[in-house]
Amino acid sequence: MGETWFLAALWLGLALFAALLSAWFRIATALSEILVGTLAQLVLGGMAGAAVLGLDEPWIKFLSGTGAIMLTFLAGAELDPEVFKLKWKEASAVGLASFLAPFVGCAAMAYYFLHWDARASWLAGVALSTTSVAVVYAVMIEFRLNTTTFGKTVLAACFITDLGTVLALGSLFAPFSPKTLFFVLATLVGMVLLPWATPRFFGIYGGRPSEIEAKYLLLVLFGMGGLALWAGSEAVLPAYVVGMVLAGTVGRDHVLIRRLRTLTLGLLTPFYFLRAGAFVSVPALLGAPLIFLLLLLGKVAAKFVAVYPVTRMFRSSGQEGMYTTLLMSTGLTFGSISALFGLTHGIIDRPQYSLLVATVIASAVVPTMIANAYYLPRHLLQPGEKRGTPAVEGARSGELATQGD
Repeated sequence: MGETWFLAALWLGLALFAALLSAWFRIATALSEILVGTLAQLVLGGMAGAAVLGLDEPWIKFLSGTGAIMLTFLAGAELDPEVFKLKWKEASAVGLASFLAPFVGCAAMAYYFLHWDARASWLAGVALSTTSVAVVYAVMIEFRLNTTTFGKTVLAACFITDLGTVLALGSLFAPFSPKTLFFVLATLVGMVLLPWATPRFFGIYGGRPSEIEAKYLLLVLFGMGGLALWAGSEAVLPAYVVGMVLAGTVGRDHVLIRRLRTLTLGLLTPFYFLRAGAFVSVPALLGAPLIFLLLLLGKVAAKFVAVYPVTRMFRSSGQEGMYTTLLMSTGLTFGSISALFGLTHGIIDRPQYSLLVATVIASAVVPTMIANAYYLPRHLLQPGEKRGTPAVEGARSGELATQGD
């Protein structure tokens, strides 16, 4: 049992170091955690063996998966129904463009330039078409853009993109089955019942020291996540849907949101982002750097060709359009999930998997760093943040994102 506590201390030590790097270099905490995870696996793995971080320990995988679910749920809860009604055309257009262009473009590139077979090429298109809700939401919290109409529209577009990714993955490689039908029906029933039952349950039993609201939400998210995996989907998809349908209830309870963020950002998401970074194989990248660069440039270029003109069509400024395009170029959760699906089902081999995962994780880091360094829409930030300092302290406590709402 002692080894578990030492391993937990190591992971939280890495998380603390990543948070300090975020404060020192003014980058989003999620990105610093990815980078620290990569370096930790490279350095510590080289010194003490590949298993030193315990990436396959069940409890680490559980905390990592829970972090992804909770962060995705909170992102969905940030969607303002009124803003979505007002901006649904823009969010849908940006989201569809963000999915279709890299899906087709990267699949064609893998088939014609890298000479991968057809199934592997389509899998590459799926993996590189994603936008990371987790990364985008973490960055939005960091700079408090999640409270703006601009930020909420971008988050809605992320959902449209990843919905396209999940549908493509399912239709191409996971044929429709009775389990899928049951999952879809259960999700639709949940979308109807949860907005009705949740506020009534919270009204009767909420506000107690036992944190009944948190237990209720975790029960729903874990149940829907297990059902999604049973049906061949992914647990983070229903988490986003649940957050979206409860935006009018949970999203407006600032005290509850603050407590959930403390749990999520303080404990859970460091395991998710550190683990994602640790899966990057630096030797594999050094062995095929041109393929890695080609995949990364292909994804980002496809996003730019499709997304930026759409943002301008909806009269976004050049700065906001560039920032949106760069954030929509990120990938992490669904991209790595798609690559792992391809590996475990024999669609791609391990070298192809390493290249895809490295590309996905690099797309979570590079576009976001460029976006925050050169295209951050400072006119949307609060006065105290316009000097370029991220709202690290407020995001950590969860209080900043709720002030002034």
